[in-house]
Amino acid sequence: MPEFTMAAALNAALADALEEDPRTLVFGEDVGELGGVFRVTDGLQRRFGRERVFNTPIAEAGIAGLCVGLALTGWRPIAEIQFDGFSYPALDQVISHLAKYRMRTRGRVSMPVVIRIPSFGGIRGKEHHGESPETYFVHTAGLKVVVPSSPLDAYTLLRKAITDPDPVVFLEPKSRYWAKEEGELTSDGLPIGRARVLRNGDACALVAYGAMVARCLEAAEKLAPEGVECRVIDLRSLVPLDVEALADAARETGRVAVVHEAPQTLGMAAEIAARVMEVAFDHLEAPVARVTGLDVPYPPASLEHRFLPSVERIAAAVRRVVDY
Repeated sequence: MPEFTMAAALNAALADALEEDPRTLVFGEDVGELGGVFRVTDGLQRRFGRERVFNTPIAEAGIAGLCVGLALTGWRPIAEIQFDGFSYPALDQVISHLAKYRMRTRGRVSMPVVIRIPSFGGIRGKEHHGESPETYFVHTAGLKVVVPSSPLDAYTLLRKAITDPDPVVFLEPKSRYWAKEEGELTSDGLPIGRARVLRNGDACALVAYGAMVARCLEAAEKLAPEGVECRVIDLRSLVPLDVEALADAARETGRVAVVHEAPQTLGMAAEIAARVMEVAFDHLEAPVARVTGLDVPYPPASLEHRFLPSVERIAAAVRRVVDY
């Protein structure tokens, strides 16, 4: 059985899309000869040429605006913004134009655009190199937002994002680029908008996305000898959100803890807690717990471990809801 890193799986997804559809373009900061800072686009320019895989200036608003123009003329742009903290200059184009074109044209014009953003922490990066920008995009109606947690699912999600008629913000957890997984790459997996259950349990449901999925699995293993069996749910898709999977988890376990790297205030955990309350309030045995980053600017590398949710913090939250 072949083994893939997430970076290699994403590279394969881009190569297959370029091979299958001549309208597909890949561009961004240093994606050409260098192959991207994380080498996700390594070798693509040599294989497909400079007209289809090319570098752009360090101008994120320009990259997003280019996506809009190319989509309007029939191309399928896949843009890379080098780091999460660099994506903010592009917000005006993404929010004001990319997300609104289908509504603005009463459905006559689609925006088959993917914006890939290496995101989140865990690599002890410098300032602006470790951020959690998902809430900005999730709050923008008209965008789809996905976050893979494993190599094989990263391939599936990216292939589905590329063929989607709507714009997709594809947040890639940097700390998982080198994670390995055995199996076959396939685009026939779960669609955007569906979560997956990676571990069954009836004591508490742990809900996460990106790098925090692996950390929740570790916490679940740590709790199992205590007789606390956790269900671990990988959301995969933040928009659309799989509310049905959340409702099932709440009804069947009675307890939910949500884990993410972003600061707590107005983070995804707040939305998930509200949705769970709306659809499964009578089944809850305890308040929904949140295990998140802190409400401070992203810290320097030496303090990153104190900011990110740890296995110990996750396990402690589960114990609290189980004992409630």
